[in-house]
Amino acid sequence: MNNARPREGPPLPRFAQLATFMRLPHVPDPKGLDVAILGIPYDGGVTYRPGPRFGPADVRQHSRLIRTYHPVHGIKPFEALRVADVGDVRVNPMDVQNNYARIETAVGAILDAGAVPVCVGGDHSVSLGLLRAVARQHGAVGLVHVDAHQDMWDEHFGNRYFHGAPFRRAVEEGLLDTRRAIQIGIRGSVNDAADFDFARQHRVRTIRGEDVAREGIAWVIRHLQRLGRGPVYLSFDIDGVDPAFAPGTGTPEVGGLTSREAMALIRALKGVRLVGADLVEVSPPYDHSHITSLLAANLLFEIVSVIAATRAEKRRRRPGPRKVGRKERAR
Repeated sequence: MNNARPREGPPLPRFAQLATFMRLPHVPDPKGLDVAILGIPYDGGVTYRPGPRFGPADVRQHSRLIRTYHPVHGIKPFEALRVADVGDVRVNPMDVQNNYARIETAVGAILDAGAVPVCVGGDHSVSLGLLRAVARQHGAVGLVHVDAHQDMWDEHFGNRYFHGAPFRRAVEEGLLDTRRAIQIGIRGSVNDAADFDFARQHRVRTIRGEDVAREGIAWVIRHLQRLGRGPVYLSFDIDGVDPAFAPGTGTPEVGGLTSREAMALIRALKGVRLVGADLVEVSPPYDHSHITSLLAANLLFEIVSVIAATRAEKRRRRPGPRKVGRKERAR
C-alpha cells in the first residue's frame, strides 16, 4: 500500500477531483493500512437539530485544501503512515441498535487489519459502537473526550441509546478505564445538578469550559498525564468548540474552545497511544461559509499527524543494534 497518500494536485486542480478525506485514495479494504479513515453518516440519535448524517461528505469536500506537511510536528504524515479513505459504514438510518452492529463490524475489520480507525460522524451516538469494537480488541481504554456535554445522561423519552448517552453506556459496559478518562470543555445549562453525578461517581476527570478560560490551555494539557501509557480513545465533538468557530452543529453551546485551542489539545496527544478516534456532530445545514467542516477537516489532519508523530518518536527512541568493539570482535 505504498500509494496510500494524497493525490498530487497537477494535472487536476484540487476542486476538480473526486472528494475523499484529504485527497487520499479510496481503499475499501483496510489491509496494509496504518490508519483507516471511515465515515459514519448517521444522525438517528440526535435530540435537537438533525444534519450530522451529511457531515462525512461535507468534511471530505472541504478537506481538499489539506496539504501534506505538518510544520509543528515537522512530519509528512502520509509518508510516515499508510493512510486511506475506506469509505462509509453502510448505516441503517432507522435502527440505532442495528446501526451499532454495522459500526462494530466495519471498525472491527479495520482493527483486525492492524490499522487505527479514525472515524467521522455522524452524531455522537456512534461512539458507543466504535468503543465496543475498540474495547474488544484492546480491553477497557482511556478516554479523551472533547465536548460541550458529558453525554452521560441516562435516557431521553425512554430511549437509552442516543447522542447524549454513549459514554454512560460505555462505562456501564466496561469499555472505559475511568481512571484514565478526561472530559474537556464541558459547559452550558443542564436539567439538574445531579446530571454531573454519574461522572463524579466513576471518577471521570471533568474540565469545564470555564476552567479552560480561566487557567489556559497549557494547564489543561498538563492534565493529560492522567492518560498514562495504556491504549487511549479520542472522541472529539465539534460542539466542544465555540459556535463562533463551529456554528454547524446540532447542540451549540456558547463559551467554548477556540479553533487554536482545539488544535493545541490534539497536538498535545503526541506520545499517547491512540488506538482509535472519532470526530462527530458536524451538521452542514447549520454551517456558515463551511467554516465548521473546514475546521473539522483540519482537526482530522491533526489527529492523523499526531499518530504519525508518536510513531516517529517511538522509532527514534528504539535502541539500535549495539556497536561491537575491536576486542569483542576478536574473541
